[in-house]
Order: sequence, then structure tokens, then C-alpha cells
Amino acid sequence: MKHVDIYTDGACSGNPGIGGWAAILIYNGHEKEISGYFRETTNNRMELFAVLQGLKQLKESCEVAIYTDSAYIANAFNSKYIDAWQKNSWKTVAKQEVKNIDLWKAILLEMKSHRVTFVKVKGHSDNEYNNRCDELARKQIELCSKTDGDMDL
Repeated sequence: MKHVDIYTDGACSGNPGIGGWAAILIYNGHEKEISGYFRETTNNRMELFAVLQGLKQLKESCEVAIYTDSAYIANAFNSKYIDAWQKNSWKTVAKQEVKNIDLWKAILLEMKSHRVTFVKVKGHSDNEYNNRCDELARKQIELCSKTDGDMDL
């Protein structure tokens, strides 16, 4: 089974506000960068969307390591919150509806054909790929502020 590393990041100018997302896929020494924006969104949605879009790039079943600086995402999988949310009809321990259910469900669907692990990295630190994703996501925010409409629709 092929191993792919996917680095992801999301950014938002205002929360909600203009948001950008980015992912870098690394396989066998090759890198692919993808990114985009939404005009009205949140930082967490952009973090999730980056993961989703990274997974959507895969053309066959792979072993995947997703590197994220989002505790929201890493903890959801590594601490098994996602399992509890599904078991509780997408409700939190406090009986509140989980936010961004559409993206969580889409990610889970994409994960079905892969073996995925999530690795929490420190944001805005010395991780080259995380920093590059942040740069790409922020560039998308700048691009969005100069154009009309959503790029991702």
C-alpha cells in the first residue's frame, strides 16, 4: 500500500470571514500543492476542508498520515471524539449539535478506503510544510479579497 503524507492548514480573516485552505501531498519524493478560498466561513471549516480536499486527491487506497496544527481535528480522531459524536447522533457530551457535521461526514467517507492517522504539529513553528500550507492559505485569503465569488463552489 502506498504511503502519502498530507500537510493541511486553514486560515480565516475574521471568524467568520474570508477563509483560505491548503494541503500539500507528498508521495515518493513528489509534492502536490492545492489551495482555495471561501468568502464567508470559519477557521475550523477551513481546517476541515483542507483535510477533505487532500484526501479527495488520492486515486487509490493508501496509508495516509495527515499532519495538522488543528487540535480540533487531531483530537477528534486521536482522542476518539468522532466515534462518540457518531454514537450520540452527532451530539457533544453537552448534548449540543457537533459543528461542521457536513465536513466531518465527508472526511469520514473519504477515509473509508484508506488507513489514515492524524499527527498534530505545532503551528507557526519550524515545520516547513505546515508553514507552507499556512502561506498558501493566507495567499488565498488575499486572492479572495481581490475577486468576486467563491473559488471552491
